[in-house]
Amino acid sequence: MDVKPPPDRLYGRVKGKKLRPRQEWLLQHFLPLLAWPEAPFAGVMRETWLEIGFGGGEHAHALSLAHPDIGIIAAEVFETGICSLLSRLAPDETTAPLPPANLRLYTDDARKLIREMPDAALGKLFLMFPDPWPKARHAKRRFVHPELLSEVARVLKTGGEWRIASDDSTYQEWTDDVIESQSKFSLLLRTEIRPDGWPPTRYEAKAIAAGRQPIYWCLRKD
Repeated sequence: MDVKPPPDRLYGRVKGKKLRPRQEWLLQHFLPLLAWPEAPFAGVMRETWLEIGFGGGEHAHALSLAHPDIGIIAAEVFETGICSLLSRLAPDETTAPLPPANLRLYTDDARKLIREMPDAALGKLFLMFPDPWPKARHAKRRFVHPELLSEVARVLKTGGEWRIASDDSTYQEWTDDVIESQSKFSLLLRTEIRPDGWPPTRYEAKAIAAGRQPIYWCLRKD
């Protein structure tokens, strides 16, 4: 594919509406207990997984509950989304929350985190319903990008999985083209039915309600 390399800067929203006092408190007092890499996992984890752009956090939270022996790093820059996951982890306003042992948050550009990771650091990588950047001139901003495949392949261990989901037809076609033109990953799965073991997200539910058909890919690092 003949496309421009991705710019080394972060696009998309970081701040939304004015935060409520509870959200401000969560960011100031609870987030530091979960901030990766300053706050390491509590205990030895069998493997580390990374979710890029966790949205409301329901997917990362479900993974952490289903796999207590796996360290989950959930990356997101949008404050409202970060607060959504923090609120999910600390629903009781009367009790000082305790961070889960195996879930940590990264609130900067996930590409920076990946570049800093050692080789074969991850067992799985998740990209669930990313911003599609549907305009052709914005294609360079997409995370699924030929220029980023080498870095993703480097941090995934051999046999590791990269799971992708999108409801945007342009992004779906783009992802198919990127996968077809590379040799670092094998395509294990491409389906319109969410596979078992893939926690649902609110973005998926909104897409289906709006009549958009998600596609799910699973790639294996060769």
